[in-house]
Amino acid sequence: MDKKKLCVVGAGRMGVGIALSYLYAGLDVTLIDIKDRSPGERAQSFSRVRDSLRQELGTLARLGLLEAQQMDAALKRVRLCARDGAAEDLRLARVVFEAVPERLEVKRDTLQWLSGVCAPDSIIASTTSTFLVTELANLVQGPERFLNAHWLNPAYLIPLVEVSRGPQTSEAAAQGLLAVLRLAGKQPVQCAPAAGYIVPRIQALAMNEAARMVEEGVASAQDIDTAVRLGFGLRFSVLGLLEFIDWGGGDILYYASRYLSDAIDPRFASPAVIARNMEQGRNGLRDGQGFYDYTGTDVDAYKMERLSQLCKRLEVMGLLPRYEAATH
Repeated sequence: MDKKKLCVVGAGRMGVGIALSYLYAGLDVTLIDIKDRSPGERAQSFSRVRDSLRQELGTLARLGLLEAQQMDAALKRVRLCARDGAAEDLRLARVVFEAVPERLEVKRDTLQWLSGVCAPDSIIASTTSTFLVTELANLVQGPERFLNAHWLNPAYLIPLVEVSRGPQTSEAAAQGLLAVLRLAGKQPVQCAPAAGYIVPRIQALAMNEAARMVEEGVASAQDIDTAVRLGFGLRFSVLGLLEFIDWGGGDILYYASRYLSDAIDPRFASPAVIARNMEQGRNGLRDGQGFYDYTGTDVDAYKMERLSQLCKRLEVMGLLPRYEAATH
């Protein structure tokens, strides 16, 4: 793949995370800010994006994943540009990741624009977590080249990307996107056009059930999270859910499920505690409180501890991103 043929449209959190994944892997990236800004606002925006990239690369350095001089080398691989200066990069792009805000009118405008400036054989992939590929494909000229590619945060560390192709998506486009994702050390999985993809659909049920247990007084938030980390999480980082059913036996799951269905009604909707926390400004870390009280917590140290733990698990599994892996 030509290093100059990878574009990310949208310079927000996800766009920066995707760009960072490829910069770290040793590839050149054009990161495009689509918002209409004055020259002064544009300069400030680009400065913020570079600061964000440098900060995240600094986090990787603090985690021991690259050296200080490698940070500068990685930053030199990104080209920041505005919408009106991106036509040539997009014309040459093999793959374009759309990572604009999750508003249909913004998606529509961006995808229609990309349809006109990208080469006819380019691959366009939306990183949306909200819209189905079948909804967005209608906005693209040449829907055979369009897919959804759902990255998980932090995008530069989590190896999984969920890919959803539409009924008109060509096999060549699907395989081309999968190959480009693997260049960044990602392990893509494919799913049908269905709400929630794979991970969000499963984790929504699990998170709502954990919140409901707090609401019902079954256990404290700390004990539930300890049980998840040391029991649920560790096992399912080794065995997948379906593999685990096979490992223990489908009959065990059958009888356990029959017992639970008699004792507990099916739970899918968010419990009242989630809405109540939102109303009370208890949305978690950014508000300083949620199920936990973060008062007095060193947030930076807390995040670094969690990211370090994640890196150690990924290292054991052989899934830790390697600096400039795509160049070797």
